[in-house]
Amino acid sequence: MADTDIVCISPIDGRELVRRPIMSEAAIAAAVSAAREAQRSWRHVPLAERSAAVLAMLDALVAMNQEVVPELAQQMGRPVRYGGEFRGVEERARYMVKIAEDSLRTIPADDERAGFRRMIKREPVGLVLVIAPWNYPYLTAINTIAPALMAGNAVLLKHASQTVLAGERFQMAAEHAGLPRGLFQNLHLSHDQTSQILQQGLVDHCNFTGSVSGGRSIERAAAGSFTSLGLELGGKDPAYVREDANLDHAVENLVDGAFFNSGQCCCGIERIYVHEKHYDRFVEGAVDLVNKYVLGNPLDEATTLGPMAHRRFADLVRHQNAEAVAKGAKAHIDAGRFAADAGNSAYLAPQVLTGVDHSMSVMREESFGPTVGIMKVRGDEEAIHLMNDSPYGLSAAIWTSDVEAAEAIGNKLETGTVFMNRCDYLDPALAWTGVKDTGRGASLSRLAYESLTRPKSFHLRHI
Repeated sequence: MADTDIVCISPIDGRELVRRPIMSEAAIAAAVSAAREAQRSWRHVPLAERSAAVLAMLDALVAMNQEVVPELAQQMGRPVRYGGEFRGVEERARYMVKIAEDSLRTIPADDERAGFRRMIKREPVGLVLVIAPWNYPYLTAINTIAPALMAGNAVLLKHASQTVLAGERFQMAAEHAGLPRGLFQNLHLSHDQTSQILQQGLVDHCNFTGSVSGGRSIERAAAGSFTSLGLELGGKDPAYVREDANLDHAVENLVDGAFFNSGQCCCGIERIYVHEKHYDRFVEGAVDLVNKYVLGNPLDEATTLGPMAHRRFADLVRHQNAEAVAKGAKAHIDAGRFAADAGNSAYLAPQVLTGVDHSMSVMREESFGPTVGIMKVRGDEEAIHLMNDSPYGLSAAIWTSDVEAAEAIGNKLETGTVFMNRCDYLDPALAWTGVKDTGRGASLSRLAYESLTRPKSFHLRHI
C-alpha cells in the first residue's frame, strides 16, 4: 500500500497514526484547474479584503491550538509542555499582512520625463506550490502561504507524510475563513506525483523546505518548466562564544538552541566553538543543563525532550555519535541516565561531545538531532575559519558584548543570517535565506513578495 497511501507512524510507540489515500490523477488535474480559476478572480480582490481573509484564516487556525498541540506530539514527538507553534505563526503571518501594501506598491520610474508615465507593477506569479516539512509543520508553511495569498496567488499545499494532519488543519482554516473555492487546497500527494506536477509546469512557483537531496530532486523535476523555486535545505549551524561573552547567558541559550525539539530545528545549533578562556566552564555548564532534560512520552507534561520523529533519524545520530567517539571524541552524557533510550527506537538521549574535529561527520554533516560538538578556539579568525568550513550556510550565532565585532565577524561568515546573543529564531522583518547547499531564494520580509510576484513595466506616452 506504500504507493497508494500516505502513512504517519507515531514516534511515541511506532504505531500507525494516520493513513490517507493519495489523490488520483483526475483529482490533481481538477485541483489545479480550480486553483487557476479562483486565482483569476482573487488577484483583482482589493488588498484590504485579501488581508481580512488571510487574517480570518489565521484566526481559525490559531483557534485549533488545543487540538493541534497533542496532534503534533503524536505525529512528530514535540512535548506538549511547549504549546505548539502558533505564537510564531501569528507573528509571521500578521507581519507579512502588515507590510503587503508597501511591498506590493507600484514603483515609479527613477527619473521623470515630460509626456510619459512609467512604472513597475508587481503581479502575482499565479499558482504557488508549498512543500512543507514535518519539523515545524505550521511555522514553515505559513512563511509562504500568507504572503502568497496576500500577493494574489492561489496556493497548493503538499505536507510531509509525518505531519499530514497539519495540512488538513490548514484546509479547515481556509474553509472556515470562507476563502474562495479552490484558492487554497491541501493535497495528499506522493513524491512521484509532486515531481510530475513540476515536470508538467502545472504551477508557477514552488517553495520547498527539506533535505539537500530533496532539493536536488525538486530542481531536476522542475528543469525546463521555467517554474521558479525557493529552496531551504540542510544546515549545520554554528555558534561562537567569544572571549567577551556573557558565559551564563551563552550556556543557557545555546543548550536550548541545540536541543529544543530534540534538535530537529532548521536553524538549531549543531556545533559550538568556544574561546579557550571560557571553554572548560562552558562545557561544564552545558553538560549540567543537558543532564537535566527529561526524555519521555511527549504527551506527558513532565517531558522536556521527546522522541525524534522517526527511528531512522535517531539511528543516524547514534551513528554520528559512535563514529566521533571511535575517532577520539569524548561523550559527556551517560545515556543510561535516560531510561526511555533503549537504543532501538526514536527515543534518543541527548549528547554533548568534546575532543571533536572536522574529520567527524557530527561536525560536518547535518545531524538534525539532540547532539552537539564543542571545540576550543583561540580567537576570532580560527572561529571564522571553522564556522565557514561547511557545505551549508543557514544561520550562525555569535555570543559577545561587542556589537561592532559581531557585525565584523558576521561580514566574514558564509551564512544567510547572523545572530548575536541569540539563535534559532526567525525575524519576519528579515529575509530568511541560505547559501551554499542550504538553498536559494528568500522567504519572509519584503523580499518574500519579490519571489511571489513578477514585475510588469508600463511605459505610457502622451500624444
